[in-house]
Amino acid sequence: MIYFRLSLKALAVTIAAVAVAGAVLLAARPQPIESAVLGAAWECTQTAFILTSCAPRVQQAVPAVETSRKEALRSTRG
Repeated sequence: MIYFRLSLKALAVTIAAVAVAGAVLLAARPQPIESAVLGAAWECTQTAFILTSCAPRVQQAVPAVETSRKEALRSTRG
């Protein structure tokens, strides 16, 4: 078997590369931003300080008034 010993310099470069990659991934996460131009009906995100995308906000459904089965049967029977 062949074993490769990492030099201290190669280990330092590897650790630095992993740290830079982690920082890039953190910066590339979509961040929510406010858009005064589009108004409150839109939701915008900015990725890596460059790409901005906007989409209409999803409206939350308001539940209708629920009736129990007994109340529904009473009204149909008379």
